[in-house]
Amino acid sequence: MDKDILLHQLENLVEMLGIEIRYETIENEIPFSPGGLCRLGDRYVLIINKAIRKQEKIQTLGRAVTRFDLSTVYLRPGLRAFLSQLKSEIRNAEKKAT
Repeated sequence: MDKDILLHQLENLVEMLGIEIRYETIENEIPFSPGGLCRLGDRYVLIINKAIRKQEKIQTLGRAVTRFDLSTVYLRPGLRAFLSQLKSEIRNAEKKAT
């Protein structure tokens, strides 16, 4: 799937889930961080380092939404396949870490 389309679909999904997206300049971050999901009170905010490449933005957005139940949300087949693959990769990495 085209990266621009995937990024756009992920941004739309994040907003549909009620998560605020903030593209921020994250300076002097050691180790380097692409950003991540945080909770502020009763709402979620996804902070993304605006200096990262498009593929890293896609991964950061994807990792954030895989934490939510998407079983009742309509997703385009390509987006659903991407998220399913990403979720599988996350699970495998977690298994290796333990």
